[in-house]
Amino acid sequence: MTIRTKLCDMLGIEYPIIQGGMAWVATAELAAAVSEAGGLGVIGAGNAPPDVVRSEVRKAKSLTSKPFGVNVYFMSPYAAEVIEVLIEEKVPVVTTGAGNPGKYVPRMKEAGMKVLSLVASVNLAKRLERAGVDALVAEGMECGGHIGDIATMPLVPQIVDAVDIPVVAAGGFFDGRGLVAALALGAAGIQMGTRFICAAECTVHENYKQAVIRARDRDTVITGRTTGHPVRVLDNKLAREFLALEAKGASAAELEALGVGRLRAAVVDGDVDYGSLMAGQVAAMVQKVEPAREIIRHIMETAEETLARLEGIRRG
Repeated sequence: MTIRTKLCDMLGIEYPIIQGGMAWVATAELAAAVSEAGGLGVIGAGNAPPDVVRSEVRKAKSLTSKPFGVNVYFMSPYAAEVIEVLIEEKVPVVTTGAGNPGKYVPRMKEAGMKVLSLVASVNLAKRLERAGVDALVAEGMECGGHIGDIATMPLVPQIVDAVDIPVVAAGGFFDGRGLVAALALGAAGIQMGTRFICAAECTVHENYKQAVIRARDRDTVITGRTTGHPVRVLDNKLAREFLALEAKGASAAELEALGVGRLRAAVVDGDVDYGSLMAGQVAAMVQKVEPAREIIRHIMETAEETLARLEGIRRG
């Protein structure tokens, strides 16, 4: 039996699994591998300039003929230019975060793109549905990187009940048990980031991958609460220094200065002490580096096993 939802039909994918568009982490290599495996791979544009994004898009096209997406980060100074590149390159799916894509939605949809927007509240979900996006990614605070303040379990059904477009659940997903739980909450699929950091095709430094693999259940912390932009990361020397400064009442400018370049330091240089190791709470469940195809196969196999177990409970 195949688990197929309206998300699969909308995006032209085999399985209802989207790979998170993590800045610096989600390159063309990872996105293409996930798409080849039947999910939707997503390139993370982050703060990259448009020429870099165009290069990544063209690389992904050379690696897969299947649909893939690009995540547009609206706090980037290049967001508007990146959208123009994606329209020119005929990228089939765009995911958006950290802002309202409303004024760009008509042009993207005219170009035949599917637009999925990340939301962390019911009000934003309703507003973006009115703006015309095709689906929403409801992201709970269990996720890595920038987070909201509502957990996935209460957030997803509230958004499902509030809108008429498909909702993808994100934050705290690792295997098929989570996929089935998300479907039970009314979602049409899941988005995952942390587990894909340890995909063989992910180009992050090996030190970063091993830090995720070593993580235990309480090894993520939230920094930046006082700045209004909280971020979930693995606990390390940088995180502890950041939290100590926050406790002393450091200004947002001081804290931002401490964080500049730290994600690149982790991803590219492998600095696990003073790099920003963005990861979600499921990091503790990641045990090994494996190909994206194996990750997706495992998710779908465990989803089938979970459904079979639940069917046995119902009959019992």
